[in-house]
Parts: sequence; C-alpha cells; structure tokens
Amino acid sequence: MEFELAEDHRLLKDLVARFVRDELMPLESAVLEREANGGGLVLTEAERAPIDARAKELGLWGLDAPEDVGGSDLPQVAMVGVKEEIGRTVTPYVLAPDSPNLRMLAATANEDQKRRYLEPYVRGETISAIGISEPGAGADPAAMTTRAVRDGDDWILNGRKIWISKAAQADFTILMAVTDPAKGARGGMTAFLIDKGTPGFNVLRKIPMIGGQSTYEVALEDCRVSSAQILGPLGEGFAPMQLRLSTRRLEMAAWCIGMSQRALDMMCEFAPTRQTFGATLASRQTIQWWAADAFTRIHAARLMVYDAAWKIDQGRDVRREISMAKVYATEMAWEILDHAMQTFGAMGMTKELPLQLMASLVRTMRIYDGPSEVHRMVIARTLMNTK
Repeated sequence: MEFELAEDHRLLKDLVARFVRDELMPLESAVLEREANGGGLVLTEAERAPIDARAKELGLWGLDAPEDVGGSDLPQVAMVGVKEEIGRTVTPYVLAPDSPNLRMLAATANEDQKRRYLEPYVRGETISAIGISEPGAGADPAAMTTRAVRDGDDWILNGRKIWISKAAQADFTILMAVTDPAKGARGGMTAFLIDKGTPGFNVLRKIPMIGGQSTYEVALEDCRVSSAQILGPLGEGFAPMQLRLSTRRLEMAAWCIGMSQRALDMMCEFAPTRQTFGATLASRQTIQWWAADAFTRIHAARLMVYDAAWKIDQGRDVRREISMAKVYATEMAWEILDHAMQTFGAMGMTKELPLQLMASLVRTMRIYDGPSEVHRMVIARTLMNTK
C-alpha cells in the first residue's frame, strides 16, 4: 500500500480539518461549560443546525454511504482521515450518517428497507440506535438471551438490552435477538428493525456515563414486529453485526489519534512558556520524552489504522488488525492525555480545558465495543489457533 493518502483523500482530510477548526472548535467553550454544569455532552439545536448546513454546503454529507442512496461511497482509507480530524475536538458532532449503523444497513437492507430506512438515514433525516449488549451479555454475544419467536407472519421479542446510545431519541433501533437458541451466534441470531413507538419497546431508564455521556436500558415485552422488519437473512445477523462493530472500533482508533495529536500539540505549545525552578518545562527531560514518545506512538497508531482500513477496502479479513488497532490506539491516547494533563499541572485538572473530557471519552472507548482484554484474547487466539 501507499504510505501517503491519494490527493483527493488528502484534500478531503484538509477540508474536514478546516471544518473542525472553523465550525466545531469555536463551540468548545460552551460545550465544556454545559458539561461541567451537568448539562451533558450535547449540542443545542440552535448550535447544530448551522453546522449541519455548513457540512452539507461543503459536501461533507453521506461520505461513505453508497452512491445509489445519495452517498459518495468513499473507501475506509479516506474515512480514517475524516475521523481523525473529527477526533481533535470535544464538540460532539458526527458527520451524518453515523458510519457503523450505515454500513450494517447498506450490507443487509432489502429494497423496501433501503427506501424506508437507509435513504432517510443517509439524508440525515433520522436517528438510529443499536441494541446488542444485555445486563448479562456484554462482550460475549453467545450469551445473549433476548428471544424472538415467530407468530404467524410476525415475531414477538422479549428480553432486556442495555448501554444503548440514543435509544430514547432514535427513530429506529437495530435490535439483535436469538431466533434459534440451538444455533446461537452461528445461524440463530437475527437483526430486527424496531420503529420508535412500537408497543413493547420500553425505554426503562437513562444511565449517566462519565464524560457527560449517557446510555439507556430497554425492555422488550411482547414487542411484536412483522417479518418485513427482519434486517438481512433470518438467523444471519452475527456477521453484519460484526461489520458494524468493526467499523466503530476502527472509528474509535482514528478518533484516538486525533485526540492524542491535539493533546501533544497543546503540550508542545504550553511547555516552552511555563517555567519551574528557573527553567521551562520544555527543557525538562521528562516532558521531552513524553512528547517524543507521544509523537512516535501516534505515528505507529496512524500506520496501524490506515493498514487496517486499506485491507478492508481490499476485501480482506481484518478482525485481528481491528482488535490490534483498537487496543493500541485507546491505550495510547489514555497515556498521552494523562501526560498532557500532568504537564498542565493544576490547570490540567480543570474542566476549562478539553483534556479531561477527552480522557473520559477515551476511558469509555476502552470498554465500548469490546474491552481491551477481549481484543487481546482475539489477537492471541489467532496466533495460537485456539478457541
């Protein structure tokens, strides 16, 4: 593979960098103040609307969506550059549509579902969520207990889902359920599209998370949906779900590169101006080594993530590469942000700087979509040919 982005992809990355600088970073002070006062990590509608308009004006809409539904169908290599730049800010904004659910829908939706769900999603007219984890089944989908039982032309779902982002706001939720307990994840797991307001789909509670984030717990109580709401072939929901998870994992790794680069830039700008005991922080070996190690590790992570993205674009199996990238990038960002906060001293502990919020976001990423321990297990199994 080439070690430089193609010219059009580099220009796109530069365009997103300017978009982040001009449209998102000016909102950071308001976002930080709102989160510090308990308002959550959110944008108001008044803040979001002009950003959406500007993103559409710049052509930053539906970047990786299929062309037949109005997207640009960009490869994953191009999207890594986009996500890295978005990761440099704590302003909570996603260029629509959110890639993980998009890719799962694009891979599985039939023509009717494309019209009803995928096309409005690409246009940014709808919000989606996904329900996978359960109170007793997080990183192990084989332990899933939510059941879907056929009743004529309908299916009745019962069970419990947790840690669902946007469950209360979503226009539709992709929900994973077991349709054949004997087969489990290998032929017995199915994805369903559950519309907002469907009887039996009950949002139980909002769960406050660190970093101003929140998730939801949902109960399915005799939730009836038609067979037309099955996403993809019956019993074959596991592979598309993994496609969705892999997309988010690679996205997280790219975000971590952006956050780490922002933290390093802040260190390099601050250290020469701060004096302690008659010398600048920039002259201290500890600070120098923190900066040197951060620069080296960011470079390594960037190469790792682009390698995984390139292999995805080549149609190759990248499960191991995805796991390596997620573990390495999230743990790298956690350490670099910690060093940046230490460099800033007491100011690094305040909620006036974005460092503490980035650190909280990275801490959740080390759990979300598979904790580091599970991904290390995946890597080790491929090396040792064990189950």
